[in-house]
Amino acid sequence: MTAGGTTRRDETALIQARLRSHGLCWQGRTGALGTPTDVVRRLLAVQAQDFPSGMWAIGSRSHGSTAASVTASFDRGEIVRTWPMRGTLHVVAAEDLGWMVRLAAPRVLSSMAGRHRQLELDQASFDLARDIAERLLGGGGRATRDEFMAALEAAGIATTGQRGPHLVATLAMTGLVCWGPTAGSQQALVLTEEWIGRGRDLTDDEALGEFVLRYLRGHGPATMKDFIWWSKLTVAQAKRGWAVAGDRILETVHGDLSYWSIAEDRAAGPEAADEDVVEPADPDAGRSRRVLALPGFDEYLLGYTGRDLVLPPEHFEKIVPGGNGIFLPLIVVDGRIVGTWRRRIAKGTVTITPAPFEPLSARTLTGFASAARAYARFLALSPDIAAPVPL
Repeated sequence: MTAGGTTRRDETALIQARLRSHGLCWQGRTGALGTPTDVVRRLLAVQAQDFPSGMWAIGSRSHGSTAASVTASFDRGEIVRTWPMRGTLHVVAAEDLGWMVRLAAPRVLSSMAGRHRQLELDQASFDLARDIAERLLGGGGRATRDEFMAALEAAGIATTGQRGPHLVATLAMTGLVCWGPTAGSQQALVLTEEWIGRGRDLTDDEALGEFVLRYLRGHGPATMKDFIWWSKLTVAQAKRGWAVAGDRILETVHGDLSYWSIAEDRAAGPEAADEDVVEPADPDAGRSRRVLALPGFDEYLLGYTGRDLVLPPEHFEKIVPGGNGIFLPLIVVDGRIVGTWRRRIAKGTVTITPAPFEPLSARTLTGFASAARAYARFLALSPDIAAPVPL
């Protein structure tokens, strides 16, 4: 398949281009994407089942942002956290939620029918939960997770054994509710249309084209297989989206794979140099390397089904220990994942401990310390950078 032309680029150039798409190039210069809301719009959806990780995923791409400024974007109704696709919590821009849910949620809901039967959740349960949500949240009402679960229990709907989360997710995927304004360290449940309105109305073809274009703008270069995994749309839907995108996307061939990008992002040429993106591979070269401290579940890794480009396969299990589905925070050097890190918060200080796959050079450790301090500033805490521990 070819759209708008085909070029061949090496692996490093692909990674450089992906860093640019993510807004992970030298924040404060050419790379940052602007406000927290700008970041979410660029990526279309930011994975956020772990709320603090989702906050830092946004903050790491928005120069000068803080946890407070990301929170303010939620509280203004510019961005919301809900289940727009894949049955997984993501942050999306308010205006995009409606068309994404209408396109992507029905297939997910259908796939969950068997699990709902196991949980003894029938249509009567969902109808009653909907009635409770409309009564509790109507007229500008808000409820924390615990408050909503208590309301369900009071009405005779058991919420144990994952029943409660499935009820909320189903109400969200049918467009009724979303997690909107913050409530303490979490978010409040609200009625979607009361909180943010209906959003943009797109036809099916417009929505498919938008899905493809927006995914590639925030994640490209990426393969069609990556997009299908990320969106959980069908192969036929993906191909239709590619056709609607037409010459607005460009193909890059690497090995036996076709990677796709937004054409206008390549206007300067397929090998456009950007010294702000990836530094020399030699850690002892004259300039510092680009080192990032990204959160767990970050789109830079989870936005793709093919991850070998940035993560050696032999290290994948170190990112998801025991295959438990919990993705650890990432140390990224020149676009490649080289380790994990952990944090501990106590008495106004965040202690950050790197755990590289292999020993890092002194210069790279200095770069990581800078990235860790940026995370501490985001949290408005004092940084304490611990010595590396081997994985």
